[in-house]
Amino acid sequence: MKVLITGSNGFVGKNLVVHLRQRNDLQLICIEKSNSDGELADAIAQADFIFHLAGVNRPTDPADFAVGNRDLTTKLAELVSATGRKVPIVISSSIQAERDNPYGQSKLGAEEALLSRVASLHGGVHIFRLPNVFGKWCRPNYNSAVATFCHNISRGLPISIHDPASPVSLVYIDDVVQAFIAILNAHIAGVMSTGGLYQQVEPVYQSTVGEIANIIQGFHDTRKKCEIAKVGTGFIRALYATYLSYLEPADFAYGITKHEDPRGEFAEVLKTTDSGQFSYFTAHPGITRGGHYHHSKNEKFLVVRGRARFGFRQVLTGETFQLETSGTNPQVVDTVPGWSHDITNVGDDELIVMLWANEVFDRQKPDTITFKV
Repeated sequence: MKVLITGSNGFVGKNLVVHLRQRNDLQLICIEKSNSDGELADAIAQADFIFHLAGVNRPTDPADFAVGNRDLTTKLAELVSATGRKVPIVISSSIQAERDNPYGQSKLGAEEALLSRVASLHGGVHIFRLPNVFGKWCRPNYNSAVATFCHNISRGLPISIHDPASPVSLVYIDDVVQAFIAILNAHIAGVMSTGGLYQQVEPVYQSTVGEIANIIQGFHDTRKKCEIAKVGTGFIRALYATYLSYLEPADFAYGITKHEDPRGEFAEVLKTTDSGQFSYFTAHPGITRGGHYHHSKNEKFLVVRGRARFGFRQVLTGETFQLETSGTNPQVVDTVPGWSHDITNVGDDELIVMLWANEVFDRQKPDTITFKV
């Protein structure tokens, strides 16, 4: 199948192209602003499916809204109609189409141009009235507060906020792309997509300009503390991925504090808000580390390199237990509340151990009581 993407070098277009080029059942035809009318006509003549993403959203002259949105889409619709073929079209419109402003009216005009000229061919027109879209590769200092905040904050540059309480509706670029691809897949399968003429991208995130800025600033600040926010799901996951995409290569890495003594090294790597912290330590041959118990805190140890003996003593009964593990036979070793524990390097080389604790270390309430194994 030959898939035409107009505006393929724009923010949404770049992301869609990267997703689609992973497939071997599609041939992509990309059209940009630099392409001629003749090249657009040739592309449409070949296309089996069209993603119409090209448009204008921030021209220097407001009159260019109509030219870059309504008039361009009218031209595309007429060219498709002239082929007499049933070519499905997905168009990226905007929620501004419901508002009385030059941009919104030009987007509404683009929708009407498609509906009046192409819908009769029954190829299928799918209109996405998108709210603010955020994600990687969006142009900063242009028309996206998220992109601008990510770009500037990651570089230590100032940001400007006129009204922190201003509400914002957002969709994430990966969700947009997946919604687009779902329409394409439905047509390939020969089934009608659900949702009708006007399609929705889910989820839509509701926030404020001030809240977004604070979250992104928090991402920037956590590096200094070796902390991480709850970036595993939902809006924060998407926003964090977006923030990272704006880092300059020189900032891909950052340092942590390493402590050294005659026993070896210890460093805290990452602290989470509700899932504990990650650390690592080393021990020279014959060195024993630990020798304490916890009432509630628990830990997981993983020997990455070397050979270790774990010793345990039940603090009430005195019962003891030992086990050995090594980097060649990886095992996760749990520490159990009420059992004192230590770890000894019983190999000939340096011991390297990863450590997870279920809570961030609190010097005021360490829950770490010295007790010889």
